[in-house]
Amino acid sequence: MTASISDILLGWYDGHARDLPWRNPPGNPPPDDPAWPYRVWLSEVMLQQTTVAAVKPYFAKFTARWPTVEALAAAPEDDVMAAWAGLGYYSRARNLVKCGREVAARGGFPSTEAELRRLPGLGDYTAAAIAAIAFGQRAVVVDANVERVAARLFAIDEPLPAARKAIRAATGTITPHIRAGDFAQGMMDLGSQICTSKAPRCLLCPLRELCAGYAAGDPERLPVKPAKKPVPERRGTAFWMTRNKGAEVWLVTRPDSGMLGGMRALPDDGWSAQDNGSGVPPVAGEWRTLGAVRHGFTHAQLTLEVIALHTDIPPEGEGQWWPIEGIDNAGLATLFAKAARLAVASV
Repeated sequence: MTASISDILLGWYDGHARDLPWRNPPGNPPPDDPAWPYRVWLSEVMLQQTTVAAVKPYFAKFTARWPTVEALAAAPEDDVMAAWAGLGYYSRARNLVKCGREVAARGGFPSTEAELRRLPGLGDYTAAAIAAIAFGQRAVVVDANVERVAARLFAIDEPLPAARKAIRAATGTITPHIRAGDFAQGMMDLGSQICTSKAPRCLLCPLRELCAGYAAGDPERLPVKPAKKPVPERRGTAFWMTRNKGAEVWLVTRPDSGMLGGMRALPDDGWSAQDNGSGVPPVAGEWRTLGAVRHGFTHAQLTLEVIALHTDIPPEGEGQWWPIEGIDNAGLATLFAKAARLAVASV
């Protein structure tokens, strides 16, 4: 059964692989190019909790601007954070810089899963994916798509997250020693195109006859997910402070730790996923309410009120006056980009 599953899946992948800018054509060994592991690593970091469609333009922008890990390592962290703006989960960008600098210092990426796991920001999945795809090593690669395929293929009905140990073990039994990278990407493509979370296209699946979930008659229920917890509602305030006849706005850089860490932003009142903001402006004056924007985080839904003040005196603390005409180039996190668009449209 093991050989049949891997052989069938690889045959399907050879004819149905997605054409992605960070991929090697099916059946070819990893390119003998120092930039290849960098491209695989960059794509895998970007793809964490993010769709392929969202990642493509960012990947193109990053590789055009920083074509090697050495180029990325030499870049100012603020530039990398600004280029990442809009992609979300900003701790990934901070870890990208840390990891890139460590890799450049050691002269390149290590080729084994164990050594890769020691790099900053690389968990089990990313280390396994790079080892398999970039270096042709046998590694068990389990992302959300692979998790779903394996849970259905082996009818693993223990609820997540407890089921992940069994899912990984089951995936290990079918991961081949040859073409492990292609196998991992084939499982990912099968999960994204055929074995989807809703309405799986079982009649088109090359593994249908070997799938225990399909044989049981209800593959869509797998993997079994725990009930979702309600997401708390939070409120905060962003401060749109302008000078020079409204031509410039005061921006700050958020602390490295915490939500949206290291990103350029509008000043705010200290809201977090755990607490509402104080609503207290940083300076006294005749503030005007411009409206509010909504934004969803993993652990909270935020309503951010935007209030405005024209002042030539900046608040205490570090920041910079930024030309409003170039606000789109400030690299604001998505939440504050929404707030800025509201402010520009309102004043």
